[in-house]
Amino acid sequence: MLLSRYLLPVMKETPADAQIVSHQLMLRAGLIRQTAAGIYAWLPLGLRVLDRIADIVRREQDRAGAVELLMPTIQSADLWRQSGRYDAYGPEMLRFQDRGGREMLFGPTNEEMITAIFRDCVKSYRDLPRTLYHIQWKFRDEVRPRFGVMRGREFLMKDAYSFDMDEEGGRASYDAQFTAYLRTFAALGLRAVPVRAPTGPIGGDLSHEFHILADTGESEVFYDSALDAVDLTDPDAPATLRGLYAMEAEEHEKVESCPVPPERLAKRRGIEVGHIFFFGTKYSAAMGMQVQAKDGSLVNPLMGSYGVGVSRLMGAIIEASHDAAGIIWPDSVAPFDVGLINLRADDAACAEAAHALQAKLEAAGLSVLHDDRDARGGEKFATMDLIGLPWQVTVGPKGVAAGTVELKRRATGEKQEVSFESVLAKLAR
Repeated sequence: MLLSRYLLPVMKETPADAQIVSHQLMLRAGLIRQTAAGIYAWLPLGLRVLDRIADIVRREQDRAGAVELLMPTIQSADLWRQSGRYDAYGPEMLRFQDRGGREMLFGPTNEEMITAIFRDCVKSYRDLPRTLYHIQWKFRDEVRPRFGVMRGREFLMKDAYSFDMDEEGGRASYDAQFTAYLRTFAALGLRAVPVRAPTGPIGGDLSHEFHILADTGESEVFYDSALDAVDLTDPDAPATLRGLYAMEAEEHEKVESCPVPPERLAKRRGIEVGHIFFFGTKYSAAMGMQVQAKDGSLVNPLMGSYGVGVSRLMGAIIEASHDAAGIIWPDSVAPFDVGLINLRADDAACAEAAHALQAKLEAAGLSVLHDDRDARGGEKFATMDLIGLPWQVTVGPKGVAAGTVELKRRATGEKQEVSFESVLAKLAR
């Protein structure tokens, strides 16, 4: 991709209304633009990152045995009246009437809709267990949207829903999603602390939030420092993590006697990026969803729901991975693998060498953003540092004459001169 043909409106100055690092850098790096309070347009670079995050979330859901579908953003109020949540949900729900006077809403979550779909499709125990998920836009009319995509009104979310015949099966589905979340965050280059959480308006008696530890996090988390030593790849990790103490400050303050010795009690700031619930028959019973058991009786399946903020994760990654110059994307979600800088766009030899190198890298399966603009070298370097691509390859007149380029690893700042022929091998390390 040639930068001269791309839409990348970077900003030198930090916007005055952006309070946290991720919001500042997402605006400065040309990832998003605000269109209304708490609502953002995703510009080309931001959309590429958003899609890559969604792909990782999708991969781990599929790996956990969940099946993808797609539900609409607009829901009927009648569904929510069946569950009893329509009047109870609160002003965060955006409600309106269609042209026929029917009461509708922009979905903040999908428990009611998925229950109705499953109720109409499944009648026998032979069709359970099942976990279904989708990645879809949600809307919650926050009273004070702030912090960019971290607390916006419109956001992209993965929500999954499990259906099981009994308590044992329901908790197994919960564990599968718990594990999928740990794998997802690890693949994104993040370490998450699972925190026992209140269930709120979703309901149920088993719930965990997942917090990414970052100094700029909006919430304070108290946890047993033994959590830091848990191997997230261990199959027993979910059970181990659930057995260790972790609470948000608000819940921690309610605990009469903390079970963790003072020397082991850690306190960090965290960013909530996921929330999972097991709530039994709350929705299946309320909405008349029954399946036939082996003995012929009719039972209400037990359900769980599992949400992760896909768009919010982008902000969390930036909060956890940046420096004074800009974003440092993990390789797994970077919008391009390589930033190719031509220092002299008006030099025929440099242009020819840069275009040849771009073609070579792309033929090898790497994505390349080629800065071919007629601009100063300092501006090009600053732009590449700001947008945070994992590798920078610089082509200049002296290097072309010598048959070399400069290779820079964004995360470490390490630079080295390498031959044109060896660039690909160095990037493939």
